[in-house]
Amino acid sequence: MEPGDNVTLGNPSRVAQGNRVTHLLSTTSNTDHGHHEPAGRQTIREMTVRTLLVGLRVTDLDRSRRFYQALGYTVVGTVPDTPFGSLTMLQLPDDPFVTVELAHDPARPVTETGGLNHLAIQTDDLHATIATLAAHGIQTDPARPTAGPDDPLVTMVRDPDGYLIELVQWPEGHADGMTAEDFRSG
Repeated sequence: MEPGDNVTLGNPSRVAQGNRVTHLLSTTSNTDHGHHEPAGRQTIREMTVRTLLVGLRVTDLDRSRRFYQALGYTVVGTVPDTPFGSLTMLQLPDDPFVTVELAHDPARPVTETGGLNHLAIQTDDLHATIATLAAHGIQTDPARPTAGPDDPLVTMVRDPDGYLIELVQWPEGHADGMTAEDFRSG
């Protein structure tokens, strides 16, 4: 595809492996652009996409790093001097990839967090997670969540910059994340 090409997304279809979605792209090019296809010909291309991470702007990097480490994240690397400021990459122990990026620029502190509704994090033992957070002086709401046998345990916490974080423990036998099954009525 080249700049100026018209792109139309086809119906997405699931790839058999993993949780990636493959979209069929129909591109129309007004010129050849060096491709082996005649100008204006319809072509179909596959594109595999997945969510990589969420980047959060933070005011005090050390304070935010301590908070996310209390949640179980580890720092796997940093990227200094980007257009966003310095970046600190965080990963949970059982995740194969970085899922949170802390962006810090002292010249641009966080002034509001209204654009992000919340970040959801799964835990296998919510009560132990709450106890660990409490040991670090971090309070959750509710402090003692309850749920029915088929419902998730859920509590909320705010990070040092005010971002809302939902902590979730799925019921026994539930998938490790939300699926279409969660939205089917009985």
